[in-house]
Amino acid sequence: MALTEHTNPGGGKGGGGGGNLSALTDMLAVAKASLKRGDVVMAFGIVIIIVGLIAPMPSIMLDMMLAINITISVLILMVVLFIEKPLELSAYPTILLITTLLRLSLNMASTRLILQHGHEGTDVAGHVIEAFAGFVMGGDFIIGVIVYSILTIVNFKVITAGSGRIAEVAARFTLDAMPGKQMAIDADLSSGMIDEATARARRKELEDESAFFGSMDGASKFVKGDAVAGLIIMVINIVGGVSIAVLRHGQPVMQALDTFTKLTIGDGLVSQIPALIISISAGFLVAKAGAGGSTDKAVVGQLTNHSAALGLSTVMIGAMALLPGMPLLTFLPVAGAVGAAAWYIPRAKAKKELEEAEAAAAAAEAQAGGGGGPAPVADEPIATALAIDLIRLELGYGLLTLINQPQAGSHRLTDQIKGLRRQIAGEVGFVMPAVRIQDNLQLPPNTYIIRIKEIEAGRGDIRPNMLLVMDPRGEAMSMPGEQTTEPTFGLPAIWIEPGYREEAMFRGYTVVDPSTVVTTHLTELIKDNMPELLSFTETQKLLDELDKEHQKLVADVVPQQITVGGLQRVLQNLLAERISVRDLPTILEGISEAASQTRSITQITEHVRTRLARQICDACANELGIITLITLSPEWEQAFAEALVGDGDDRQLTMAPSRLQQFITSVRQTFERQAMMGETPVLLTSPYIRPYVRSIVERFRPSTVVMSQNEIHPKAKIKTLGQI
Repeated sequence: MALTEHTNPGGGKGGGGGGNLSALTDMLAVAKASLKRGDVVMAFGIVIIIVGLIAPMPSIMLDMMLAINITISVLILMVVLFIEKPLELSAYPTILLITTLLRLSLNMASTRLILQHGHEGTDVAGHVIEAFAGFVMGGDFIIGVIVYSILTIVNFKVITAGSGRIAEVAARFTLDAMPGKQMAIDADLSSGMIDEATARARRKELEDESAFFGSMDGASKFVKGDAVAGLIIMVINIVGGVSIAVLRHGQPVMQALDTFTKLTIGDGLVSQIPALIISISAGFLVAKAGAGGSTDKAVVGQLTNHSAALGLSTVMIGAMALLPGMPLLTFLPVAGAVGAAAWYIPRAKAKKELEEAEAAAAAAEAQAGGGGGPAPVADEPIATALAIDLIRLELGYGLLTLINQPQAGSHRLTDQIKGLRRQIAGEVGFVMPAVRIQDNLQLPPNTYIIRIKEIEAGRGDIRPNMLLVMDPRGEAMSMPGEQTTEPTFGLPAIWIEPGYREEAMFRGYTVVDPSTVVTTHLTELIKDNMPELLSFTETQKLLDELDKEHQKLVADVVPQQITVGGLQRVLQNLLAERISVRDLPTILEGISEAASQTRSITQITEHVRTRLARQICDACANELGIITLITLSPEWEQAFAEALVGDGDDRQLTMAPSRLQQFITSVRQTFERQAMMGETPVLLTSPYIRPYVRSIVERFRPSTVVMSQNEIHPKAKIKTLGQI
C-alpha cells in the first residue's frame, strides 16, 4: 500500500503545523527557565534600560516605568532606614548606578515624546508627568520652574555634596585604619581570644567595609552628574520644544512656552523627586557608619538619652513662646511635649532596669533552689580565712567599667584574662591558676594592684575611657593627651581620647585600650613569678594529664628515680628562665638519664636543658634564625670554676665581691653596647659554671639568656659578636 505525503499550501510538510507548535513550546520553556535565573532577569532589565535610551517608548509604558522608578526609590530609602549597619546593603553602589541609568533612560523617552508631540497638549508624555506638572505648578509655569530649580539645587549642593564628602572621608580613614585593625585581629588570634574562623570573618568584614566606602565614594558622583543632567535636559526641552512649536507648527510663543514648560517641569519633577529620595538614602547610609542599630535607635535613642537636655530644651522653647509677637499657642504644645518626654523617659528607663534586676535575682534564686522564701545566710567557715589567692587583681572603683561596660572597641577584661590563660598554657606548658578580680575602695579610683600569693607584685594607674599610645621607635610623641609611663615596661606614653585613635595609628604609634594594658602587665608578672605558681598539686596534675602512651614513662621515673617534689623543683628551675615545660615527656626522659648518675637537682636541670636544646635555640634565635652570642673568656671561665666549693646541691660560688663587681660591670657594658646596635645576644658559658653565672646575671639583667655549649643544637646557626 502506497503512502501519500501531503503538503500544506505553504510548501511545507503535513506535520509543519505541529513542528511550529513544538518550536513555540520549546521557546516558551526556554524563556520560563531563563526567568527562574536572577542573573538572566537582571541582564534583561539592563538591556531594556539601554534600549530606552535610543528607542521610542509609548506613553502608557512610560507611565508604568515612572511609577516603578518612584517605587524603587522609596523602597531603597525604607531599607536604609531599617538596616543595622551599612554593610547589610553592600550592593548600594550597584543599585545607585542602575537607578541612575533608569532615570536617564526615562528622561530620554519623555524628552522624545515632549519634543515630537508637545504641541498637541499636556498629556502626550503620559498622565504621570501631567499630574505632577498640575499638582506642583498649580497652573503657573513660573512657579514650576522655581520649585524644580530649588529641588535640584538642594539635591546637588546639599544632600549629594554632603553624602559624597562623608563617603570620601570614610573611605580614606577606613583605608588608613586597615593595617592597625589587621594587627588587632592578629593579636586577638595569637592570644587565643578568637579562633581562626572568627579571625577570617573579621578580616572579610574589614575588606568589605573598605571596598564599600571606596565604591560609595565613586558612586556618589553618579547622583551629582544626574542632577546636572536634569538641569541641562530641562533647558533643552523648553528651548527645543518652543522652537519646534513656533517655527514648525505655528503656535503662539506664550502658548508654546506654557505647554512645553509644564511638560518639561512635570518630567523633571517625576525624575528629580526619586533622585532626591535616592540621595537622601545615600546620605543616611554613609552618615550612620559609626552608629549601630536601625535609624530610629541610632538617632531617637541617642537624642533622648539625656533627660537634662530635654528639660533645658523645654525651658528654651517656653521662653521663646513668651517673647512679644510669638504665637503662644504654637510653641506651648511643643514645649509641653518635650517636657513630658523629659519627665517620662528617665522613669521608664529606671522601671525597666528595676524589672530586669528583679528578673535576674529571681532567676538566680530559682537556680539556687530557693523557692520557699529567702535562703538563710550560712556562717562562713573560719578555715576560709586561711585560703590564699594565688593571683589577685584589685581594682579601684573607677576601673569597674572594664569588667561591666568597656568602652566601644575594647574587650571585656574578664574575656582577655580567659584568653591569657589559654595563651600561657600554650606557651609555658601548664594552666595558670584562676585570677580573682575584686574591687578595693581603699585604692585611688583609677589604680589597680596585681598580687601574687597575697603579696603585691605590681600596680598601675590607667584611664578607663581613654587609650594608651606609645611610640615603638622611642621618639617623642606630639599628641594632645596626658603624659604618663606605661606600667609594664616603664616606657613613656600618652593617654588620649578615643577620637584620636585613627590619627595615632596613622602616625605609626602603638595604641592599646585600658584592658590590654592591665592584661599585658598581668602577663609579664605571671611569667616572672611562674616558678612560685607551679605548686606540688599542679605538678601532679601535669603528670596525670599526660597522654596514655606516656604513662609508662611516668611510672618508671616517678617516684623510682625522682619524687614529685624533685620534679617540681626541676620544672621550677626551667620556668625561672622562661623555658616552656610543655614537652614534659622529653623532660622526664632527661631526668631518667641524669638521675642514674646524680641526685643534684641543679645537675639534673642542666642535663634536661641539654635535651631541650632545639627548643631553647629556637626561642633564642632572631628573625633570621641566627643565635647571636657573647662568649665568656677563658680567664673568667677559670675564675668561676676556681670559686666553686662544695659538692652537689651544696656547691656554692665564693668569688670576692670586688671580682664580682668587675664581672658585672663588664657584662653590663658589653650588652648595653650590643643593645645600642639593635642586638639581644645570648651569654655563652661552659656547662659546669652556667647555673652560677646565671644566678649573678639575673640580678641586674634578668632578661638576658645564659646558655652553655651543650645547649647549642648541632643544626643551630650561631654568630659570635664579642667576648666578656
